Amino acid sequence: MKYLHTMIRVRDLDATLRFFIDGLGLKETRRMEHEQGRFTLVFLAADETPGAEIELTYNWPNEDGTTEDYGSARNFGHLAFRVADIYATCAHLQSMGYTINRPPRDGHMAFVRSPDLISVELLQDGHLPPQEPWASMPNTGVW
Repeated sequence: MKYLHTMIRVRDLDATLRFFIDGLGLKETRRMEHEQGRFTLVFLAADETPGAEIELTYNWPNEDGTTEDYGSARNFGHLAFRVADIYATCAHLQSMGYTINRPPRDGHMAFVRSPDLISVELLQDGHLPPQEPWASMPNTGVW
């Protein structure tokens, strides 16, 4: 058996691509526009694991301009990424305006949510010693 991808539905494709590409450093591997079905698929992967992809599914607005409500996305667990420096990754995401919902107080794990409310777990490759301001930062919202 080989893991292929995880699909998540997205509300705003550009905002989601900014989060995953500019924020987390994933690369777009391919894109498919399905005019008749009125949806776009975009596949993303990390350099270290190009065969394990995230499939972003963007359903186009209906002809009357309405869109499907995906709720809070809490029915989906989370995506997890190993990072080289969790503090630098969190600082970068924070500088882009994203909330670090569960800061990396322990130097090992953090959670942030994508624009589509998908929880993303960041795991340090190894362990870093606790570091301020992260060590004393409280949780914010849910993840």
